[in-house]
Amino acid sequence: MSTTLDRVAPTDAPILDVLAERWSTRVFDPETPIDEAALRSALEAARWAPSGMNHQPWRFIVARRGTEAHDRLSAALMGFNQAWAPAAGALLVVLAETETEDGEARTWAYYDAGQAAAHFTVQAHAEGLATHQMGGFVADDLRAAFDVEPRFAPVTVIAVGALGDIDAAEEGLRQRELAPRQRRPIAESLLADA
Repeated sequence: MSTTLDRVAPTDAPILDVLAERWSTRVFDPETPIDEAALRSALEAARWAPSGMNHQPWRFIVARRGTEAHDRLSAALMGFNQAWAPAAGALLVVLAETETEDGEARTWAYYDAGQAAAHFTVQAHAEGLATHQMGGFVADDLRAAFDVEPRFAPVTVIAVGALGDIDAAEEGLRQRELAPRQRRPIAESLLADA
């Protein structure tokens, strides 16, 4: 059974091992419960993400597999995500607080919530958990399922849990998981480099 996260990125410059080794799987062990200590550490890392003026404009919904909350969250996923994500030990919704209770705009909310999500995934990986962030979900369905105020915008859903057996996955999925990791060169991302 493939249970290690050993898909090291081929980097052009040295980066931290935890970043080079982190990858997004779609194969989760459907039996192993979420490691609660590891999940708590990942949430703690998200809590300590930087934010503009320390506003911390993020909130989370955590739904563990086997709960009604997990079923409601899974139902809000779109397309292919519904086929693989429910096997994860937990699903986490990251929401951006786009305005305060008084209606003051939180200009950097999406950016800051994204940083919290990134901190979560890196710490989760360091704790031995697999993750995959998704944009394929129906935001209004999530809001309705959890009675979320309009000032909170769902940004991403993160599947988190134990890595499953990649060799036992359906062939198309297995091929996607084993495909070489790649990114465009840094030079193609730089609009200016004076």
